[in-house]
Parts: sequence; C-alpha cells; structure tokens
Amino acid sequence: MMAAAQHQEQINHITGDVHYLVLGLCQKQTVLTVHDCASLERLRGWRLLVFRKLWYEWPIRRAALVTVISESTRCELLRHVRCDPTKIRVVVNCVSNDFLPSPRPFNESNPEILHLGTATNKNLERLVVALKGLACRLHIIGRLTPTHKEALERYKVSYVNTPRATDRELVMAFQRCDLVAFVSTYEGFGLPIVEANATGRPVVTSNLLSMPEVAGNAACLVDPFDVESIRLGVLRVWNDAHYRQKLVDAGFANVKRFSVDAVAAEYAAIYKELAARGKTVGSN
Repeated sequence: MMAAAQHQEQINHITGDVHYLVLGLCQKQTVLTVHDCASLERLRGWRLLVFRKLWYEWPIRRAALVTVISESTRCELLRHVRCDPTKIRVVVNCVSNDFLPSPRPFNESNPEILHLGTATNKNLERLVVALKGLACRLHIIGRLTPTHKEALERYKVSYVNTPRATDRELVMAFQRCDLVAFVSTYEGFGLPIVEANATGRPVVTSNLLSMPEVAGNAACLVDPFDVESIRLGVLRVWNDAHYRQKLVDAGFANVKRFSVDAVAAEYAAIYKELAARGKTVGSN
C-alpha cells in the first residue's frame, strides 16, 4: 500500500484483486475495477466481514469511480455494499485481437466440444453427464481433479485435456473446436462466450447472471444446474445447421461490443472525466 501511494499518478486505476490499494491513493484520482463478487457469495462469518470491509466497502467508498464488467456484477455489488449507484459504471471486458474468424465445416459425426476451466463454478461434472452416450470429443482446458477423471471414465466421454494453455494454444483450441460449451454456474463476465463469437463458433452457455447479458442473441442458453437442459442445448446446436449458423452470424455482430478500441474509449472517457474534476477542484 505504501509503494502504491509513493508511485501514484494523476489518474490511478486498480484493476486486479488488490482493491485495498485504493486506501493508500488519492481519492479524487482513483478508479477501481471490480470483476465479480464471488468471494462475498462464498465466505461466511468473520472472514466475510473482514474481506467485505478491506476489499469492497472501504475501497469503494474511497475511489472516485468504480467500474464493473457487467450489469450483473453491478447489481450484485449494490446488493452487498451500500454506495451511491451513480458511482458504479459498467465497462465490459474486451476480446483479444488474436481471436479472428476461422471458418471450418462443422463435424456432425464427431464434433469437438471445447470446455474452459475446471474450478467448481465451471460445472464440468454436469457437462460430462450431459454428454453421456454422445459421439463427440470433449477438449478440456484446465487441470483435472481425480473426481473429474472418474466422471469422464464412468460416463465414457471421449476427451483430451490441456492442463495449461498458452495464449496461442487457447486461440488454436477455439479454431479447432466445433462447439464451445460454457455452462458455468457463476461468472462476473464470461469471456469465452465472446472469444467463441469472434472465432465463429456456436456457444452453449448459462441462462443466469452475466452470461445472457454478454451473449445477447449469440448463444444457446441453458440451465447450468439441469443436466438435461445442457444436453438438449448441445444437441440443438449439433443437429440444427440453420440454428447453428444463426448463432455464428449473431456472434460476429455481438463481438463488436467488446472490441479493444470500444472498451479503451470508455476507459479514456472516465480518465478524462476524473482529470477534469481534478482541475475544477484545483481552480477553486
């Protein structure tokens, strides 16, 4: 915190999971970005009280402006923390320019389904059950637990695993797949949805929190807690070529909202706003 105070500039922007650094910075010159409220949902007792104070309540109170990456996260934050709603702005995540349209025929006889992440919220086990008996290959990016491996064997789901993917390997995984399954139970944003849109791959994703907001009309929405809903969503995209192409076309339109230039312009406007406030205060 002392180092942050010693190196602050005209505008300071805290973007990582170090919200408490705001406490050492000039109040009128600081922007705080909150990515999600997952810890506030998970913690209990005194840990929740301490974490909420140090990571959320005090930093938000001290920051000049707070940005969040989705309207869903904004609503969550206002439910957990008392603050002026006008202080919180939604600025979405951007998609890397490395993700470009990569057309390829859909493999209807044995499609490759890409799944990203193996944390509990990524919902891999329900996806595995949903794919039971289907002639497909599941590409899982993320380190598998013994429980994951046991489920894959029990339900006889063909799979390949990449425990850790480089940026280039991630782009290639999207290019090689036929379908992206992102049926998470919790996301502050859900960037793989947009990465799939940019690559030209149909997406099956969850119908809750930020994911419908990010996907717009460019994904098949399912209930992530219902295995049958996940299965039916995958099968609909797999078997209906017209619907599949409709999702891909909508994805190319949807991804424009998340371009680097568009998001950078929003942040630049916020920085200019704070700089103007500082000049106004200094002239008084």
